[in-house]
Amino acid sequence: MAFVLCFALSAAHAQDSTSTRPRDPRPLKDRFWFGGGLGLNFGTATAIQIDPLVGYFIDQKNKLSVGAGLSYWYIRDNRFVPAVEQNGYGYRLFTRYRPVQQFYGHVEFYHLNRELYSYVDRDVKRLWAPHLLLGAGYVQPLAGRSSIYLQVLFDVLQDPNSVYGGQPILSGGVGIGF
Repeated sequence: MAFVLCFALSAAHAQDSTSTRPRDPRPLKDRFWFGGGLGLNFGTATAIQIDPLVGYFIDQKNKLSVGAGLSYWYIRDNRFVPAVEQNGYGYRLFTRYRPVQQFYGHVEFYHLNRELYSYVDRDVKRLWAPHLLLGAGYVQPLAGRSSIYLQVLFDVLQDPNSVYGGQPILSGGVGIGF
């Protein structure tokens, strides 16, 4: 019985101590931001890319955020016979820090499932290629909570199956709440 009483008192104390922690005054909708990119190119070479993102502001000043996203791309190049056709999909986990309003640092793990032609087997195989992207970006606010961004990233892993081939990665998009 004494054990049950001690357990009940410690549980009540634990609940009391957590209720004294300061709560985040921001509404939940103000803690999240949404964004991503959309790329479309039609003609001799067709390319479609869809990259939705969702982020969550960790701090109340909206300087540090973490997030996740999905990625899909499709390419068909009719300059070759037969035409070259590939698609890839993946996910990303990232962190952004904004030391000032219009600039941010970016760290991202991007895992891409893509097609790769094997000269040994003379066949197309799918594989997962890891990417660790580091870089920075610029944000230009638009009306309301929307903005456009441009970023430069570098793949520091340099996996042999990377789609970037050691090049800087220039990308941009639109953000809502970012």
